[in-house]
Amino acid sequence: MVGRYIIPLNGLKEGETAFSWNAGKEFFKDFGNEEIKDADITAEAVAVKSGKFIGIDCRISGKVTVECDRCLGDLELPVETERKFSVKFGEREETSDNEDGERETVILPETDTDLDMGQIIYDYTCLSLPMQRIHPEGGCDPETLKYLGRGTVDGTSDDSPFASLKGLLNDNDKN
Repeated sequence: MVGRYIIPLNGLKEGETAFSWNAGKEFFKDFGNEEIKDADITAEAVAVKSGKFIGIDCRISGKVTVECDRCLGDLELPVETERKFSVKFGEREETSDNEDGERETVILPETDTDLDMGQIIYDYTCLSLPMQRIHPEGGCDPETLKYLGRGTVDGTSDDSPFASLKGLLNDNDKN
């Protein structure tokens, strides 16, 4: 993975330069992510250099396969996110003002000549995923839901958390 997602800042020409990379499940495994079972991600970056300013507009799209939080089956989720940031060299400044408005700032040491986009692609892909990852209604495995008490073989279900208590009062009256 090292070197695959690089923008060579030192040799960047004035104007716009486009880059494109693909990332699959091995990309996420290299980061130690076991939650993403499969992936087909395309990351496109446009680097804009004007004098000392370097701006990166990054678009990440595709799909990832994760485990459904409800039935543990495979769940395919779309990934669609865009980020803009500017690259600055030097020390991190202790200021809360963002000079570039809508752009985040990536601070690199003066000695760095390349920007490795791998971590950025990984972070923004993971951040674009929902916290709760479940199939749309009716998409979960019915056999699994039956064992979880969320459905029956005939397809009817009672989603109330108190469903198991329904007959409790009647049972106690008999004793």
